[in-house]
Amino acid sequence: MDWREHIEINPRIKGGRPVIKGTRVPIEVIVGALAGGANLQEVSEAYVVTPDQVRACLGFAAELLAEENFVALPAW
Repeated sequence: MDWREHIEINPRIKGGRPVIKGTRVPIEVIVGALAGGANLQEVSEAYVVTPDQVRACLGFAAELLAEENFVALPAW
């Protein structure tokens, strides 16, 4: 699934934060709900989005992390 079908970034919506298309639901809220222990169905119902839209949020987050560079610093 290509997350681009379900995610939009528009400077006029939520200050340019990525949201689910056609909603004002930020991706970070969906990912945070899943991280907090909610399952896909619970998140879909709570935010009135489809399971595919929830999966797209995870795909977006995964791609964002894959593109990020991390530098390990020595422990002091």
